[in-house]
Amino acid sequence: MTKRSVDVALIHFFRKISIPTARTALFIVFFWFGWLKVIGLSPASALVQRLFEQTIPFMSFGTFIICFGLFECLIGILFLIKGAERIVIPLLFIHMITTAGPLVLLPSETWQSFFVPTLEGQYIIKNLVIIAAAIGIAAHLHPFGQVSTRTGKK
Repeated sequence: MTKRSVDVALIHFFRKISIPTARTALFIVFFWFGWLKVIGLSPASALVQRLFEQTIPFMSFGTFIICFGLFECLIGILFLIKGAERIVIPLLFIHMITTAGPLVLLPSETWQSFFVPTLEGQYIIKNLVIIAAAIGIAAHLHPFGQVSTRTGKK
């Protein structure tokens, strides 16, 4: 085997598993973290509650955290379903906007100083990786009405 043939084999292997791996990772993160909220064990609940208190006056926090956790579980499940990308990507976009809120609305809890995030801030900033994985999945979609070269189906 040459260096080039090993390189080509690895590239093909990673291309083959990249989307399933991204889908599985997104499922695990969203379902796990969402389920922790539903059962009342999420370490993020205190931060979510402080943001909630500043933004959502029309429901109880107990109801909200369960709904938010179920929303995260739904996002996770939808990432596993091929064909649900056009549903889950907008839901993810909404989720990312809401979870980024503390960076602006709760700066004393998310920033130690200029460009130095707290642990909570780092937790939020890591969502950029989630966004990148979702973009990778979306980049492999076929436009509406286009025939897939792999399956011959629309």
